[in-house]
Amino acid sequence: MSVWCEDEAGPFQAVPHPGPSWQPQAHPMTQPHEYVRGGTTKILTLFHPASGQVRLQSAERCTNAVLHPWLRERLSAILAELPAPAVADPALTHAAWEVWQAGLTRRFTLPEELPPLRLLLVWDNLTGHKTPELVLWLCAHGVMPLYTPVAGSWLNMAESIQRVLKRRALAGQHPHSSDEIGSWFEQTARCWNAQPTPFVWNGKRRQRRRRFSHDAIHPLGGSGACTRQRLPQPRSQAPAECQIRWQTTH
Repeated sequence: MSVWCEDEAGPFQAVPHPGPSWQPQAHPMTQPHEYVRGGTTKILTLFHPASGQVRLQSAERCTNAVLHPWLRERLSAILAELPAPAVADPALTHAAWEVWQAGLTRRFTLPEELPPLRLLLVWDNLTGHKTPELVLWLCAHGVMPLYTPVAGSWLNMAESIQRVLKRRALAGQHPHSSDEIGSWFEQTARCWNAQPTPFVWNGKRRQRRRRFSHDAIHPLGGSGACTRQRLPQPRSQAPAECQIRWQTTH
């Protein structure tokens, strides 16, 4: 079963962003005295924790008219890459869908005719994610939407990858337009996909099972996701022979 997470991040402003940057010694980074707003950008994200692959698109706004067509297009491409579903008994197929609604206090009504379940989509509990037209489209294509509970967006591992991409794209930088922000995010996502890092869930139950394990895992911010290899972090100071200093702007 393929599991994907979806989230929308932002808005990100085209203003100087605090963070580390490489500067020559005795020449710290300065910020302009003018406070000019260059617009805002939002980021639409689809994330596959098992492989670490991310599908990202920048947008001026995240209304249903923007999000829903983009989601249909990207999910259609993802489903086309999956193995063809096997023909299954209708009763077993319906049971496979119903098992993902077990224990929910609020569940949507499943259509009577359902295709084989192929993909789980984890995303936030927003009204725009529950429009009947979109939910019916997801069900018709074998996608089961799983909504995080209220105040439980940290269960969505797309939160973690967005924090990683934001830090790499904007920390210590000064974008001058919304288009520049979107371009930097998309470039960062392409570089990430060239050598992605898989994410694993590290909730309390999993921590208890692995209490005596020596298999190291490293936590990530933004959700309960972890990685088996540590992601590189900005260093406080560069090597002395480089004669440059890693400084933090405020």
